[in-house]
Amino acid sequence: MMKCFVLLSAVLALGAAQESFKCPDDYGFYPHSKSCDKYWKCEDAKAELKTCGNGLAFDASDPKYLTENCDYLHNVECGDRTQIEPAISTPHCPRLYGIFADEAKCDVFWNCWDGESSRYQCSPGLAYDRESRVCMWADQVPECRNDEVAGGFSCPAAGEIANSGTFSRHAHPDDCRKYYICLEGVAREYGCPIGTVFKIGDSDGTGNCEDPEDVPGW
Repeated sequence: MMKCFVLLSAVLALGAAQESFKCPDDYGFYPHSKSCDKYWKCEDAKAELKTCGNGLAFDASDPKYLTENCDYLHNVECGDRTQIEPAISTPHCPRLYGIFADEAKCDVFWNCWDGESSRYQCSPGLAYDRESRVCMWADQVPECRNDEVAGGFSCPAAGEIANSGTFSRHAHPDDCRKYYICLEGVAREYGCPIGTVFKIGDSDGTGNCEDPEDVPGW
């Protein structure tokens, strides 16, 4: 029994030593030595261990240690601070805070804040890229399925349209404001500005966004 008590005391003492921190100054915010989402808040030279929200990490870039800032994990350079709290998830949010791709639609992503998700959709022809975390051309996003690129629209075969040059424009089958541009056989979806619609040109593969009054059949 005594041996168990001594062992438990040693473990607790080791844990306390690992969590101890001596403030370098009376006031400041200092990174944890091992954890990227923990930091020390010093006030009157007394240290308090703090933890960022789930999905955030402590930004230790302030050389004066006067800034208390938890930012998205992908925005923080953790370095040797490799430890992080286990994920807490909610619908559309793998962690409570962060920007995450939709699992079903490649042009949709979610901004999560404290577990509350807000849905965003890329502009026509674009898809959300998980690595760069921006909307890019759908054909340049590996996670985007082929049937989602330009809605499955296929460009005409090379030489099928006379005098089309390196690109051609094509009307969307369902939406008058949208159209496709085919560039070297790759279809990309575009959208006309609000208040205009796509008008098919006089020759195959041409057209422009025009006022609806100037588009026959509108």
